[in-house]
Amino acid sequence: MKLTILGCHSATPRTNTNPTSQVLETQNHMFLIDCGEGTQVELRRHNIKFSRIKHIFISHLHGDHYFGLVGLISTFRLLTRETELHIYAPKGLKEVITLQMKLSDSWTNYPLIFHELESKTSQLIFEDDKVQVYTVPLDHRIYTNGFLFKEKVGERKLDINAAVDAKIDKAYFRKLKLGADVYNEEGRLIKNTEVTKDPVKPKSYAYCSDTAYSEALVPLIKDVDVLYHESTFLNKNEDLCKSTKHSTARQAAIIAQKANVKKLILGHYSTRYKDYQLFKSEAQEVFSNVALAQDGISFEF
Repeated sequence: MKLTILGCHSATPRTNTNPTSQVLETQNHMFLIDCGEGTQVELRRHNIKFSRIKHIFISHLHGDHYFGLVGLISTFRLLTRETELHIYAPKGLKEVITLQMKLSDSWTNYPLIFHELESKTSQLIFEDDKVQVYTVPLDHRIYTNGFLFKEKVGERKLDINAAVDAKIDKAYFRKLKLGADVYNEEGRLIKNTEVTKDPVKPKSYAYCSDTAYSEALVPLIKDVDVLYHESTFLNKNEDLCKSTKHSTARQAAIIAQKANVKKLILGHYSTRYKDYQLFKSEAQEVFSNVALAQDGISFEF
């Protein structure tokens, strides 16, 4: 998995900060997660191919998380895109985007497919043979979801030399990768474990942006490899969390600790703060493995 942060600051875009958007690359997918204003400019800045984006996940309908979407959809049209584009978002976004396209007479020349979300419990919203994506209900001022991306267990690794020594016909190599035992050329049953190795451990990533502190998250993101959790405020401004339904860096760290995640990435910083290292220091008082999101930074895990 590779995570590229295109923007990680709250609310108002500035010349040196961007609102929320990120790209997750996993198992030949390039998932766009949220699409704040200026996202397509950042995609170009980081040489991310537009054509590889086939699935977009929008957490909620506050502008700093989706105002860049209609522009991106329009650019895809200008580039004569033909591939389907799937958008997973709260109910209402389809109406917003459709109205904009209608009034500007800018209908797409490619299939634009909306998957409207309204469930308040976690649900599987995307699955293929390699990846699953679940919603993670969040506690914000409007209907909001985070997203959990889980790789599936891959094929076993074939030890070619061991398979040849065991006199296994090449026609059975595929079955071995899928975990089956096979008979060799002498009619002897060869156990799969004799000629294959365990697959690479599947990775998981949880994205939790714009939420008040909520321990309801914990069972949904238990043991994930990487958690991105909003940290709009420092603890000294915790009183602001109640009215805005946001979290502090310390609260994000508590969630990470309780969920036994391996790594915590903080983001969605309020622009009232000048030194973002304070967020990391505050979180590390509770949870040690903390990283700071920054516009343009990538994480590989």
